[in-house]
Amino acid sequence: MTATQGSRPFVTLKLATSLDGRIAARSGESRWITGPEARAAVHEMRAASDAVIVGVGTALADNPELTARTDPMPTQQPARIVIDSHARLSPASKLAQSARRGAVIVYVTDAADASRCAALQALGVDVRVTVASADKVDLAQALADMQAGGLQRVFVEGGGQLAASLIDAGLVDRLEWMRAPIMLGARGIPAVAALSDERLSAAPRWRRVEVRTIGADLWESYEAG
Repeated sequence: MTATQGSRPFVTLKLATSLDGRIAARSGESRWITGPEARAAVHEMRAASDAVIVGVGTALADNPELTARTDPMPTQQPARIVIDSHARLSPASKLAQSARRGAVIVYVTDAADASRCAALQALGVDVRVTVASADKVDLAQALADMQAGGLQRVFVEGGGQLAASLIDAGLVDRLEWMRAPIMLGARGIPAVAALSDERLSAAPRWRRVEVRTIGADLWESYEAG
């Protein structure tokens, strides 16, 4: 299926980081930076969304299911979406293996290996092709396709490259940022990868709308400025 053009869903980006904005230690260890109360709130936000989105790097590193595990469980699970330019998601992954029990959509480019796409499709994964933009999935095109399919509110959970790409393109409407009281230092993995324009005058601006404590962590909410 080729993604269509048009309007896009409301996009919320969630970041769960150390105080210095790291999502994992240098080793890649990330479980768990934030506490159980913050993680429970994330599941509530998943449940309130039409779809949960991750980049393929997060899918490969964490092997998540991306389900909303709330108490009580939601009556309907969000669609689970992977941005995966070259169809790197493993057919053995939890996402691919559970695709027949709940919607899993993988957005690839037209350069993705056809046999890898077919292996995912054989498991029930909905593989959708976008025209490559600088060898990557065209995020605006993918979001337009989600909107056309009835996904109105999407929840992005990582990783740093996907976060940077969405912010660079002006495609994030709200940030939900949870900070744990730990420091990981410069060798930790940043929550947001390099942006295309690093001048202070060009930095994306956000308006803070709420701050609260949640367990031992701090939870900040921002809207696009």
